[in-house]
Amino acid sequence: MEINMHPEWWHWIVVGILLTLAELAIPAFYVIWFGLGALLVGGLLVFAPDLSSTAQVMLWIVASLAMVILWFRVFKQNFDRTRSGTADGEAIGEIGLLVSAIVPFGKGKVRFQRPLLGSDEWICLADDAIPAGERVRVVGVEGSFLKVAKTRE
Repeated sequence: MEINMHPEWWHWIVVGILLTLAELAIPAFYVIWFGLGALLVGGLLVFAPDLSSTAQVMLWIVASLAMVILWFRVFKQNFDRTRSGTADGEAIGEIGLLVSAIVPFGKGKVRFQRPLLGSDEWICLADDAIPAGERVRVVGVEGSFLKVAKTRE
């Protein structure tokens, strides 16, 4: 008795959907590319049903890895350019006025004369206490917050 384990097109579609849904449970944003690779193989099998099992698996691996590489090399750079993502280059060194006082390692608010990364007010952090009304300089970006320090003028 011979068992034929040749995957059909719908097997790949089911695996692709399951892997894509697994991304919801594993929010690392890389499982989705293997799911999309499986969906691609399933779609190709509709048009080329005689593809061998080895060729199907190789196509899935190549397609999935190609999508992962494209994501990290090309698209992720553009995707990460959110307000805080591009802030390192644009925001560091900018001087603003502290609107609300900051306690050490606490949050305050800084206002800039011209909008910085699309907003003229930002939540900020500082290592030292700084009273409201002081001029501060952006020294770093921590997540979606600006890290500021008192200006030395």
